[in-house]
Amino acid sequence: MVSLDAAILARLEKGGKRYEILVDPDLVDQFKRDPDSVELDDLLAIDDVFHDAKGGERPTSEAIESTFETQDIKQIAVIILNKGNIQLTTDQRKKMVEMKRQAIIHNIASTAVDPRSKLPHPASRIEIAMDECRYSVDPFKKVDAQVKEVIEKLRPLLALSFETIRLAFKIPGSAYGSVSQLLRQHQKKEQWMSNGDWVCVIEIPCAMKAEMISQVARRAPDLEVKDL
Repeated sequence: MVSLDAAILARLEKGGKRYEILVDPDLVDQFKRDPDSVELDDLLAIDDVFHDAKGGERPTSEAIESTFETQDIKQIAVIILNKGNIQLTTDQRKKMVEMKRQAIIHNIASTAVDPRSKLPHPASRIEIAMDECRYSVDPFKKVDAQVKEVIEKLRPLLALSFETIRLAFKIPGSAYGSVSQLLRQHQKKEQWMSNGDWVCVIEIPCAMKAEMISQVARRAPDLEVKDL
């Protein structure tokens, strides 16, 4: 459970009244992405709902029942988080915007290449281009949705290609466990060789090629890899 000093306000205006709860700023984004992954006991700083959290003003039980049709603080919290607004301090907003900004940059840098060189754009170049196009990062909007918006704004400034590549890896069977775990989400087919080696074909964005080979090599130094 987050401390009261670090908590932020989630607020819902309904029936001419304001209802507030105090929540963990680091878990709000996770809740919005995947509510089932967050324990509400961890999300809530205090098991109570307020008209004015700073002033300590609480609504009556009758007002809560009339507004939310329940007295259960967890059900009330879900309603406020889904239908209300998050009130961030300036420092909290800056921190969350920067974290989301870096996630967007990493996503583009790891999936897009310069179609002329076939190499990934450095993260610093993407960051500069985002500054030039003046994209405003939303601290609560999903990364994938913002990536699509950023890409459209970046295209006049950066040549971006999202081509994929197929790679075939052959590794000793002794390294199968760790390597297969790494490649599973990209795997297209696999085959065991008569000598005990394992062959796997994957499909990934071109920008991920060098990093993927490096990661596999750390787990299986005797690998063989080729483009398909």
